[in-house]
Amino acid sequence: MSILEDSIAAARRLADDVDRLRFAAPVTHVYNPLRYAWEAHEAYLRQMHPRGSRVIFLGMNPGPWGMAQTGVPFGEVTAVREFLRIAAPISRPANEHPRRPVEGLACRRHEVSGQRLWGLFQERFGTASNFFREHFVVNYCPLVFMEASARNRTPDKLHPAERRALVEACDQHLQTLLATLKPEWLVGVGQYAEECLQRVTTNLSSAVPSKKAAAQIVRILHPSPASPAANRGWSAAVTKQLVDCGLWKK
Repeated sequence: MSILEDSIAAARRLADDVDRLRFAAPVTHVYNPLRYAWEAHEAYLRQMHPRGSRVIFLGMNPGPWGMAQTGVPFGEVTAVREFLRIAAPISRPANEHPRRPVEGLACRRHEVSGQRLWGLFQERFGTASNFFREHFVVNYCPLVFMEASARNRTPDKLHPAERRALVEACDQHLQTLLATLKPEWLVGVGQYAEECLQRVTTNLSSAVPSKKAAAQIVRILHPSPASPAANRGWSAAVTKQLVDCGLWKK
């Protein structure tokens, strides 16, 4: 199969693998956008360059107003519609939290992290095709976890046994993706994503001792508005980080 078809098949396997997992309280609702927003996610995957990606940006998991709505990593609605030009139909999760409805591309809420990330890429590259010529964005975990209050619960806060099962599935998918796309650079969007990249590339090197992981790993400031540093010129700060490490040119 081609790089593109391999990546789509890997995403389908990941959807199956995480659907088999079960999560206990305080988690009450789990959304899997690889199911109800599959058409949009596949449309996103099909923007991948057919020869692979020099740079992969890795996030943690979907936000309630980003990928949970659109099926696209950091998928702020306006960016998905206007920059990525994705208009696929999106259904709804079976067990939907009344305070976190999935409205798809009609959602009027905006994910600040996605606005910042895709806004930077649009500013620097102009068009999605220019960006995807060398870059791609993925989330480590495809699931959204919510408590009864609708509070978001991140993967690192799950019960240890649940977390181990989730990590096994997500590590396997990430290993497959890295082997398929053969990136030169891996960018962790925040500390959690960087740690996932470090672990997975170390395991890959151990599995094939004769081949060291060629990709360089760097971390950028997470664009979340919960980060005071991100609220003080995130785009300029991240551009400087990527230029200083040699990934981007001035």
